[in-house]
Amino acid sequence: MTDAFNMSMRKFLKQVGVTSQQAIEEGLRARGAVAGQEFEAKMVLTVEGLDVEHVVTGTIKGQD
Repeated sequence: MTDAFNMSMRKFLKQVGVTSQQAIEEGLRARGAVAGQEFEAKMVLTVEGLDVEHVVTGTIKGQD
């Protein structure tokens, strides 16, 4: 793959990671999450024009 592709991919994934963490932290604060409380999470990535749908699931614990 080209350098331009790699750079655009890394930039996109960094944006996803940073903004997703911010949204989760905001949700935890708004809900008043209890330390150790667990929440099921699902991230769905779709790429238009490539017929790609990728799903990642996991558990997020409230802050201690």
